[in-house]
Amino acid sequence: MRKAVTLAAAALTSTLVLGAAAPVLAADASPSPSSSHKASSSDSSASLRLSVASGKPGAEVKVTVKAPKGSTALSVSSKALEDVRLSPAGDGTWTGTAKIAKVADGNHGVSLTGTAPDGGKLQATAQLTVKAETPPPAPTSSLKLSADSGRPGDKVGVTIRTAADAKNAYVTSDAFGGRVDLKSDGHGTWTGTAVVAKGVKTGYYGVHAFAGGKEFDTVKFSTEACGGGKPDVKPVTPLKPSEHKTPKGSVNTGQAPADTAVAAGTAEATTHA
Repeated sequence: MRKAVTLAAAALTSTLVLGAAAPVLAADASPSPSSSHKASSSDSSASLRLSVASGKPGAEVKVTVKAPKGSTALSVSSKALEDVRLSPAGDGTWTGTAKIAKVADGNHGVSLTGTAPDGGKLQATAQLTVKAETPPPAPTSSLKLSADSGRPGDKVGVTIRTAADAKNAYVTSDAFGGRVDLKSDGHGTWTGTAVVAKGVKTGYYGVHAFAGGKEFDTVKFSTEACGGGKPDVKPVTPLKPSEHKTPKGSVNTGQAPADTAVAAGTAEATTHA
């Protein structure tokens, strides 16, 4: 009886040993890690490099590709690059030159695709930052006068609207006798009062507007001097006949004064009557 138990125990022990060995054999039968990663190994064997990380539209970029010898169908594409063409440079290297395209500022992807000698896919990526560096549009500035004409002494309101960060604003004109400084409201509006200069001549004058030290606009302003530009002479009222007087020391012309001649004529007419 003891022998039977011993044999049964030995059989059970053999079964456990064989069972433990089974998964070990199965693991050995599976592909090795290196062979199962063969496709991804081909992917990682390609590289893409750009000569610059950023640039303006129109700038030149050199492209360098590294891939296994015998690779085919290599292509580099990106919205940020125009017409990329690769040429073999030896030792598993391909090079090309492209220009940065006119695209929106920002980061743009650059991708490499191709086929490895063993038929696997080749892939690599890079990034290119496009900076057009276009200056921001100049703020719209305007000049407005409360009147487009005036006479000496007249007051004219001046308003300039420009960028809120402008450091100063003013106008200059011979019509106002020179420079007229303006005050800011802190939000891009400058105001002030100009006075038409005394002694200004009738005519047209330019009013030049400046903001931040730069002239941005000119408007026309007309002036009318006293008397409309004509000699300022008061008209003389003609004297009545009764107000005429003979100046002292005048030369005797042989003619009687007008009132004497009239009286003589009246007396002669009475005599004849």
